[in-house]
Amino acid sequence: MSIRRDKWLQYRILRHAPSLAGRLPETRLLKRNGKNALSEMLLQHRSVVLKPRDGSFGRGILFITRNGATAYRIQNEKNAITLRDTAKVLKWLRKESKGRGYIVQRRLQLARIQRKPFDIRVMVQRKRGATSASAWDATGSYAKVAARGYLVTNVTSRTLPVLEALKLARIGDRSMLGRVERLARLAAKRLGERYPKLRQVGFDIGIDKRRRLWIIEGNYRPDLRPFRRLKDASMYRRILRYKKH
Repeated sequence: MSIRRDKWLQYRILRHAPSLAGRLPETRLLKRNGKNALSEMLLQHRSVVLKPRDGSFGRGILFITRNGATAYRIQNEKNAITLRDTAKVLKWLRKESKGRGYIVQRRLQLARIQRKPFDIRVMVQRKRGATSASAWDATGSYAKVAARGYLVTNVTSRTLPVLEALKLARIGDRSMLGRVERLARLAAKRLGERYPKLRQVGFDIGIDKRRRLWIIEGNYRPDLRPFRRLKDASMYRRILRYKKH
């Protein structure tokens, strides 16, 4: 089965694993008229995130925050506008999206370093010739800290070793990193059952202010350049070994 880069499909695959369902932020498909899903989500949650189903590198992500009863602030990268009701939000979105499909998610209140949100990229791999039951290994990780003024960690001010980031955020230690890696391996196992030829996933794992872990998304073609820039080159070498073997 071919591997599809589709955030809605990935969410549904992961959601049906009982061990993972509680680790996924509430997510809805924003259909063409979109009004019910968006209105209901904004009634339940003060802030939501809209993501293109086929998006990558954080492009096209929108944050919508309800201000009062009827005003909504929309932020895309550093740009922000305020609209007065959901009908105007949807009209604006249809114009901006140019026909692309979107999902809408509850916004996570991620842990912060110097007031900037961060999440953790975990590389999970299995060796060539793997079967659905093959073991997945966490081969590398780093923390992505959002640039000043941005809400997405894809636009980073810096990448940090995970243990350093956890210490700076006062949110955990090596045992927290172990929890993050276990969650990523579980999610990779589930995706690997659906896609037998899948051999690598770069998971973005968030930690909220209550130290609860969340699967933000999995990337089937993760960018390896940040691993190359880390002082510790052992993770990058390990990732390359897995890719070759």
